[in-house]
Amino acid sequence: MNQADNMDAGVTGDAGYRDYLALFQRNGGTEESYLADHYRRFVVTLEEFRSTWNGNGGRVIDIGAHWLHQAVMWRQAGFDVTAVDLPGTFAEPSVRRLAQAMDIPLVPCPDLEHAAELAAIPDDSMDVVLFTEILEHITFNPIEFWRQVYRILAPGGRIVVTTPNYYSWKGRAWQFARYLSGNGGGIPVSQVLSTHTYGHHWREYSRKEVLRYFHLLSPDFVPFKARLMPSYMRSRVRWKSAVQWTLDRLPLLRPNLHIEIALPKKARGIVASASWG
Repeated sequence: MNQADNMDAGVTGDAGYRDYLALFQRNGGTEESYLADHYRRFVVTLEEFRSTWNGNGGRVIDIGAHWLHQAVMWRQAGFDVTAVDLPGTFAEPSVRRLAQAMDIPLVPCPDLEHAAELAAIPDDSMDVVLFTEILEHITFNPIEFWRQVYRILAPGGRIVVTTPNYYSWKGRAWQFARYLSGNGGGIPVSQVLSTHTYGHHWREYSRKEVLRYFHLLSPDFVPFKARLMPSYMRSRVRWKSAVQWTLDRLPLLRPNLHIEIALPKKARGIVASASWG
């Protein structure tokens, strides 16, 4: 299936998308195919968050910001955004130019496992942590990373996680008994925190597992929202689009998770521990 099959039939012709793309083009261009594929996700994630955000605090850190496609959208919505990603991405002139134009500080971070660069960010200085389409790619022990996130997130703040739903109609039940129990597949969440691997896109989660993931990290993390989201993109092929629409009517089989984890207060800190260095 090619990109044209996957692309929402209205994205490239949508005035909002065209205007958004033009902003990037004026600043040296961007990865247009990625933006087209993910534009709807960026829009839906922001709208879903704002639907229940009380508006108190607008300091956002986008971890895994790539070419600033999402960071710019939140900046346009009035948030003060700091972006974190690999140094190579932030070295691109177009990214640096856009960041300067939009007043988005860049934090190059070559090693997210230890996230030493986040140490320069003051305690309790962020209200929202965006961690979108990253969780499924983590192949290192994440505990030190989450210690940094916990430190910089202010009480009353939230972590916004989007990730594929393991129970999607597009997915597969690798372990049928666990599938039926709602516990996903692959290694259990308890082992995610103590197992070393270098696989890419190695671990998709169920909604239940993501909530357990943050519960194991800290009792201070409280689930605020855990939604199963329908397809962000619609196929141009009519029958495929109809199948997507039909299957998206079944909430448990929707392909995307949108989860918000609140930090009402800081009391216990990160309590998980790793079994390797």
